[in-house]
Amino acid sequence: MQVYTLHEGSYSVDITKKFLPFDPTKDNPKDRPASLFIHVQPFLVKLANALILFDTGLGYSNADGKLHLHENIRKAGFKPEDVTMVLMSHLHFDHSGGMVHHHNGKMELSFPDATYVIQRGEWETAFTSTSSSYHTDIFEFLQRNAQLKFIEGSGQLTDEISYELTGAHCPYHQVFLVDDGEDKVFFGGDVLPEPEELLRKFIAKYDFDGRKAMELREEFGQKAAAENWKCLFYHSKTKSQAFIELTEDRFKII
Repeated sequence: MQVYTLHEGSYSVDITKKFLPFDPTKDNPKDRPASLFIHVQPFLVKLANALILFDTGLGYSNADGKLHLHENIRKAGFKPEDVTMVLMSHLHFDHSGGMVHHHNGKMELSFPDATYVIQRGEWETAFTSTSSSYHTDIFEFLQRNAQLKFIEGSGQLTDEISYELTGAHCPYHQVFLVDDGEDKVFFGGDVLPEPEELLRKFIAKYDFDGRKAMELREEFGQKAAAENWKCLFYHSKTKSQAFIELTEDRFKII
């Protein structure tokens, strides 16, 4: 199994839920009051018979109109059309914007040959929620044009991929574990978005159920240490891929 981090960049986001590019080498955080500063990085996983994408980033393009996500996939040595499955932890815009590509005034599927795998409850929430985190124009386009696979609860997607409905960050958030018989890779989406969140216990205001999210981070950290999972951190500012060690009830990021 090969895992590639597809760095889309650093951004600030405030109450408007707009993601603005942020370069820490030249931009001053004080110029963006009441903002969160995050990194965005989907992941590409190459299995023997599949090429999997975990979440899709913001869907922003470069000056030439080329999708950053597509360019990063090419840099990893693949073509966007090689992607066979797009596995979505949830549908907030910073995770789902890259499901489509806005090009020449039109919306196109970013991965027309892939199957988009989504929790049914999250899909239904995306159409009914009043939150600006959900961009329904994207989902309406997908409904008409994409190969969609809706899953419910927790279960086994393929022989190598299992999924677990966690809730916590949003009511129908899910995580994935890939096990090819040799390696295990865990994608925790926004329940475990940064390695530092294993090092301190806290309840985040941005989670639907902050206490449950805190408890799940502890649970997944312990499993990762015990079963030698490689963890993928979507919003990490430091290590995007890491193993976890547990010593005397304290986590260590490897």
